[in-house]
Amino acid sequence: MANWMIREKGYQESDAATLGNRYLIGNGYIGIRGTLEEYEADHLPAINLAGIYDRVGEGWREPINLPNGCFTYLKVDEDIYRLPEREPVSHEMTLDHRHGVFGRETVWHTPRGNITLKTERFASMHEKNLIGMRFRISADFHADVELLTGIDCDVWDLNGPHLEDILMEESGDIAGGELIVSTHTHEAGIPIVVTECIHSDASVEIKSKRKEMKLLHRICLITKPGESAVIEKWVAVYTGKESYEPRKEATDLLKRAYSDGFETQLKLHMECWEKLWKHSEVVIKGDEIAEQAVNYSLYHLHSIAPRHTQSLSIPARGLSGQTYKGAVFWDTEMFMLDFFIMTDPATARTLMKYRIDTLEGAIAKAASYGYEGAFYAWESQEGGYDACSDYNVTDVFTGRPMRTFFRDKQVHITAAVAYGILRYVEWTGDKTILDKDGVRTIIECARFYHSLLLKPVEKYRYEIRDVIGPDEYHERVNNNGYTNRMAKYTLEAAVRVIGEANVEGTLPEGFDADEWKKNFAVAAERLYIPTPSNRPGKEGVIEQFDGYFDLEDTTLDEVRGRLLHEKEYWGGAYGVASHTQIIKQADVVTWLNLFDREYDIQTLRANWDYYEPRTEHGSSLSAGMYAMLACKIGEPDKAYPFFLKSAMADLKGGGKEWAGLVYIGGTHPAAAGAAYMTAIEGFAGVSVVDGELKVRPSLPRSITGMEFNCYCRGVEYKVSIDGGNAEITPVGS
Repeated sequence: MANWMIREKGYQESDAATLGNRYLIGNGYIGIRGTLEEYEADHLPAINLAGIYDRVGEGWREPINLPNGCFTYLKVDEDIYRLPEREPVSHEMTLDHRHGVFGRETVWHTPRGNITLKTERFASMHEKNLIGMRFRISADFHADVELLTGIDCDVWDLNGPHLEDILMEESGDIAGGELIVSTHTHEAGIPIVVTECIHSDASVEIKSKRKEMKLLHRICLITKPGESAVIEKWVAVYTGKESYEPRKEATDLLKRAYSDGFETQLKLHMECWEKLWKHSEVVIKGDEIAEQAVNYSLYHLHSIAPRHTQSLSIPARGLSGQTYKGAVFWDTEMFMLDFFIMTDPATARTLMKYRIDTLEGAIAKAASYGYEGAFYAWESQEGGYDACSDYNVTDVFTGRPMRTFFRDKQVHITAAVAYGILRYVEWTGDKTILDKDGVRTIIECARFYHSLLLKPVEKYRYEIRDVIGPDEYHERVNNNGYTNRMAKYTLEAAVRVIGEANVEGTLPEGFDADEWKKNFAVAAERLYIPTPSNRPGKEGVIEQFDGYFDLEDTTLDEVRGRLLHEKEYWGGAYGVASHTQIIKQADVVTWLNLFDREYDIQTLRANWDYYEPRTEHGSSLSAGMYAMLACKIGEPDKAYPFFLKSAMADLKGGGKEWAGLVYIGGTHPAAAGAAYMTAIEGFAGVSVVDGELKVRPSLPRSITGMEFNCYCRGVEYKVSIDGGNAEITPVGS
């Protein structure tokens, strides 16, 4: 039986940030960090909102953290009991990651006995704008207790404050009273309303209280030994982006929830989760650790999936806060998309529709650099706006921003968009996404690479120079193999879709199909793609970029020993790795994963063996690519620890939380997606060949079998693996 509960026993204040990520709950519209109810801004609580961004002054533009409607603490006999101010007798946090329910139980000792606070909360999958909470208070004596709960408007922001003209009001529209906070964003003036109401069958006194930017209910009660007082709480969130009357909508939702009661709304919420797991749960036989880790990873992907809209993507840090500016990276297409394609094709379409709908922003970015076509944002916000700064890292020694070239030179992002759209089409068979705008997106991606090509006078080939590949420790290199191969893929993809679009009449108006088809085909044919080396000691290894093999060939430990500061950035002009062969993350290995059928197993193995010892794995994206390639060379046991590293990126923690002096902590949905890809495409060996679902298992020794469902070409299949044997059955047959 799968384990769907994680627990944290004991209390350490220093763990607040990490546990906030690990115990996150969400529904794709909002994400609620797994912090304790009594925490204020200095302990990083956040109710993070999807798809709305704001910039204050010269600070980074980032998503909105809402007023904290979960804020709560206890008073017993007029003394405050909350963490970390009062040391507990015992403390435990839990997360039911099958149903997205966070829990805590804390016991404090008072002069007259012990008092216990238990809480539950969920971000409703049934009503995206609703948060449900329930408190149980008990004591082993007749305690005079106050529960203070409401909305904390002192919001934790990295580069704020983003909310202006905060208005705190009370209303009697709901029994027990409604608390209402109205505000709007600084930059665009988007209205935001957070409302709260409570309900209890116990005999309580309810009073509102304003204090220090907090609007609170004060619930007074006297406990009886052996009995628990139960209080239910509802929080509703609406914005002007989705409603003309956000305040009315929020109040109406509170009334419905209040009338239904906690158990009814919790049941509806859990039923939604069960529907998701029906299509996505992965059963791993013989290895409970792997099974829990992969399903916990999928929990996080489900929690941040934008099912409430038809055009939105997933930020690199999910909905765990404002780090990475809440921006969308290549993480979505290259690491998360496969999970949704195979388990929830409608959401996969939403993710790719976001890229199609932000095409104009990508065209504008390309033009700003003097290129044609579409140069997609490295850190994409709404409209395709690139939030990436020219100074993305802070020097730990001088405190000054360091010039980086992520925005300018990571041109492989455009190929990720084209790849994602066509990956969706390949698996789903849904060509409707290639309407006029979809076809145009592929064509504009190809036009970008066409305009980027250089032809040396003395050579017949085309090259792509001055770029950054997936390995960000080496900037402004020439002919990064991954970038060139993805550009070739995009050019060839444009040739294919132009041919199909000619028939369907979806080409852009005035577009000369024959001319551009020829241009793209010639460019793809002549574009230089590095080949396996025949250098002694490097036979079969593909050089990551021009001159890579001439860099200092040293060890990770040696380079790590050169650091003068633990938060020092390894790349850039002066980074300790920039003049060595030590790389940040899978680069050539990522390329070979995508195009493994073009190489023999000896070449794949040679590159895995060469690059892995030289990879720092400074990104959570890296381990999954090494795991998948290990499966493809018949080494699933070698893949296994890399699989666990991806699957436990948030469950175990320990990843990088700083880039220089910039905090980059948060959840790791790309690693979660990579864990799924390793399990399904690596260990189970799932692929699409000529439009048909194929399975070729390559299980590590600890795994004896697997079961999961998978969509392919509009049909859902159940895949059952027992050792090396696999059975594929259409669901319902």
